[in-house]
Amino acid sequence: MSTDYVEQWAKQHPLAPIHVDCAIAVMLKILDGKCKMDTVEKVIMTQLYDQVKDCPNHLLEPEIHHLIAQARQQLDDEMVMLIYEKRVLAETMISRPVMKGFKAMIREQGLFEQG
Repeated sequence: MSTDYVEQWAKQHPLAPIHVDCAIAVMLKILDGKCKMDTVEKVIMTQLYDQVKDCPNHLLEPEIHHLIAQARQQLDDEMVMLIYEKRVLAETMISRPVMKGFKAMIREQGLFEQG
């Protein structure tokens, strides 16, 4: 799994601010253990988050990145609950059609097709 591939993909397919929010929400879902993607897709989505976390987003507060960084360092039960709460809040802010559109777009544009 090449970080270079995801970095190149992100450069060739810049995300709209609302799609950066979607990538953040997926990262939260990965961290709270509720993401249904397979292991390879989770790794790719984590790499995508790392590529876009400094890009402008639309709905979510910038402090979410600090929380994600903390969770990636120490993911205990208390942190999982906090991440879960932030993820549910993010998912209420991002409409279901927007999130589905984001997931369809990254698949159609080949994010998961390394090689």
